[in-house]
Amino acid sequence: MNKITLIFLFGFFSISGFSQQTLIKGSVKDGVSFQPVLNVTVTLEETNLSTLTDVQGEFIFSSNVPLGEQILKISKSGYITKRFPIIVNEGKTVNITDMTLERDLSQSQDLFTITLSDDELDNDASGADNITGLLSSSLDVFQRTAAFEFSQSFFRLRGLDSENGLVLINGIPMNKLYSGRPQWSNWGGLNDVMRNQELTSGLAPSSYHFGGVLGTTNINVRAPKAREGGRITYSSSNRSYTNRLMATYASGLLENNWAYTISIGRRWGSEGYQDATIYDANSFFLSVEKKLNAKHSLSFTGMYAPNRRGKSSPNTQEVFDLKGIKYNEYWGWQDGKKRNSRIKEVEEPIFMLNHYWDIASKTTLNTNIAYQFGKLGNSRLDNNGTDLVNGFPEGGGANPSPTYYQKLPSYFERNFPNDLQFAYTALKEFEDNGQINWNALYQANISNTQTGGNARYALYEDRVDDTQFTINSIFNSELNDNVVIDAAINYQRLTSENYAQVLDLFGAETYLDIDQFATDIDEAQNDLQNPNRLLGEGDKFKYNYNLSANILNAYAQAQFTYNKLDVYFSGSVTNTQYQRDGLYQNGAFPDTSLGKGKKLNFTGFGAKTGLTYKASGKHLLNLNGGYISRAPSLRNTYSNSRENHNIVPNITEEKVLSSDVSYIFRSSMIKAKLTGYYTKIEDANEISFFFADGIGGDNVAFVQEILQGVDKQHLGAELGIETQVTPTIKLKGVASVGQFTYANNPNLYLTTEADEESVAAGFVNGFKDFGPSNLKDYKIAAGPHRAYSVGFEYRDPDYWWFGATVNFFTNTYIDISPLTRSSNFTTDFDGNVFNDYDEELARELLKQERFDDYMVVNLVGGKSWKIGNKYISLFASVNNLLDEVFKTGGFEQGRNANYRELRDDKALDTPVFGSKYWYGRGATYFLNVNYRF
Repeated sequence: MNKITLIFLFGFFSISGFSQQTLIKGSVKDGVSFQPVLNVTVTLEETNLSTLTDVQGEFIFSSNVPLGEQILKISKSGYITKRFPIIVNEGKTVNITDMTLERDLSQSQDLFTITLSDDELDNDASGADNITGLLSSSLDVFQRTAAFEFSQSFFRLRGLDSENGLVLINGIPMNKLYSGRPQWSNWGGLNDVMRNQELTSGLAPSSYHFGGVLGTTNINVRAPKAREGGRITYSSSNRSYTNRLMATYASGLLENNWAYTISIGRRWGSEGYQDATIYDANSFFLSVEKKLNAKHSLSFTGMYAPNRRGKSSPNTQEVFDLKGIKYNEYWGWQDGKKRNSRIKEVEEPIFMLNHYWDIASKTTLNTNIAYQFGKLGNSRLDNNGTDLVNGFPEGGGANPSPTYYQKLPSYFERNFPNDLQFAYTALKEFEDNGQINWNALYQANISNTQTGGNARYALYEDRVDDTQFTINSIFNSELNDNVVIDAAINYQRLTSENYAQVLDLFGAETYLDIDQFATDIDEAQNDLQNPNRLLGEGDKFKYNYNLSANILNAYAQAQFTYNKLDVYFSGSVTNTQYQRDGLYQNGAFPDTSLGKGKKLNFTGFGAKTGLTYKASGKHLLNLNGGYISRAPSLRNTYSNSRENHNIVPNITEEKVLSSDVSYIFRSSMIKAKLTGYYTKIEDANEISFFFADGIGGDNVAFVQEILQGVDKQHLGAELGIETQVTPTIKLKGVASVGQFTYANNPNLYLTTEADEESVAAGFVNGFKDFGPSNLKDYKIAAGPHRAYSVGFEYRDPDYWWFGATVNFFTNTYIDISPLTRSSNFTTDFDGNVFNDYDEELARELLKQERFDDYMVVNLVGGKSWKIGNKYISLFASVNNLLDEVFKTGGFEQGRNANYRELRDDKALDTPVFGSKYWYGRGATYFLNVNYRF
């Protein structure tokens, strides 16, 4: 009977075996955060079988699976490779779930992150914030190089602004509604708790949000996901700050189902690489989570990173030649100390409450509430203080800027060519001093007050006090091994208070709050409700208004994953409402400044799709395409929000069409990715403010320049390749070749105050249409359009390492002035073309400047020690080893608005109103010591 039973069972299992497929499947997760790890290479050794993990960290082998004892290897750059022995039986499934990968301690990737996020990303004038999301979350060699090697040249990924990418913390969008850009300084100095990041590049699908064409980065700061233990870090540098100290401790999930993370930090320095660029920043972070039961967890997070730093100035070639690369016009000596007049101060704490619900084993619902408030201030000097004389304002002080054009040698060379003594005197004064004279400001104010007058000079701050509330819910469900569904709904409400505030009256008691340039006493009033108001330090003045925004967004997405093909479809819809509420009645715009303006509504849609074809584990082809319509940012909606409700004429939603295709090769020795991309942006707006000479002939005015209906085209290719030549030596190469151009001739409008001067210049009620600005085919100022990098890394088994890269940058262009490419450039006061207009000379005058190509050499190195269960790490880097001098960006001054003004100025050896430039830093260092326990 037993024999019959055994024979029956043998036959049953044999038949079952022939009817079932032999499979190997499993999943890989991060050893610290226990989050799925994407694109882990999974290989069966001594076979040709290799594959990559998907967004869920999962993989499967289903064809030609060898039987018997096998070695399964999992590897990814930045992690320690692991090997697992397995036994494969015919017709059976080997299921190895939740294999973990630990970070390679010999790799100091996080230390690169420290230098980037603290040093470059909060520089609002540089454009470096456009490296959206490229922190340690990306282990792709191209993106890693773009972030850590190209950042010092203010390289923009695909030539796009950072508003085209989305940054989230715990699933909550962090991009500012005013500009669309993330305010990195809101979490500056909190590097230790910002390590767990999930990055999707380009249009690739994200589990949290529809995202933008530059991708989505979600920073996970949940306490149970943080690396358990403590960390103390000290850093020294000569870039933006000179010292930094951080301390962090994470408890992990305790037995009582509580977890907490706490982090504090300080960064400081009297000046960085540029003169008088003070840096003073503190950072505080707390995250507490309670696991209520097997399905529910509740988390609270608070972060506060107040920071204060001194700005540096862009300089003309004349100023650079006289003063050098470190010169900064914004400071002067006071009581033996350097005092910077341009201070940026940010204090915007963030609080969030997160609920996590595991509805089923592979279905989750994450609901988040966030509240952010605080202030952002930018200080500057004012020299328009006046007194009322016979009922009309008189006074004002001389421009205190040491680089004001009437103080430089070029001004005297142009206006007194036969008496160069004046130019020589200006030259010596600028060389010997060339900084703000704070004592002169005090003396002028005190002297005027002694005769009963008001302040001539004041230091004030442009303030933005935002209050923002966000609530969203994110749903994720893995329906089966092949289908994942994501959906989310998000609501944001912003109330933004905007005003100017007096900080220092330099010894005076009062300041008269009127516009000294107005030609009528009523028009001169900044607030007709309080005419001729005298104010003191701490008072609001000049302008005062609120902006409100309400945004409701929903998106849904489906991802399909199969052995050879992955496909996704994603769609979104967004409703955006803006409104301005004026608290002052401006004298120049009495009917359109006070009270609530028109409520603006925009509706945006997004759709994208993509696929990945896996020819084998080594060869992959990825394609993505998408279309996005979106509301313009608040910044580019109102033409002059400080004074009136007026909006950009013919305003509409921006449209973005984008696509890319990539070939990916991965083997145990070589990893490479080649990508071609195309992005078209239509109906964008750009607004700028400046003084212009030569408006409608020879008139001078302070204008708001509006570019409406701007189309831009971004196309190019990206290549990243790295090869593990030996177990210790890795070679890498990266190339980014792009062409970023204006794709049409957008409409140009100017607005200004409706006074006699504007009427003489042809303005009607302070508005004038100049028709198209001939920008088509001009290059967009987006950093280097082409960048190349070659380098190597040596990583010793004893946990020390060294690397060097050589980086080349070409095709960097000046930001051109649209006004000089409009009809104003050729038109005299009578509306006709200048009678001495030379078309060939004009073409030469309007030729866009291309900066010199340059090369930058960077060195990095580090060492790690393990002492018991403690770790000590040392990291050092030197950027621009050869001390190369190079321009990273700049702009044409709009002052020379017509042909004659520009011709006469450029005819000089040193133009009076030459372009202004930003320069890269010379040789700098960064040193970091870390103790982890």
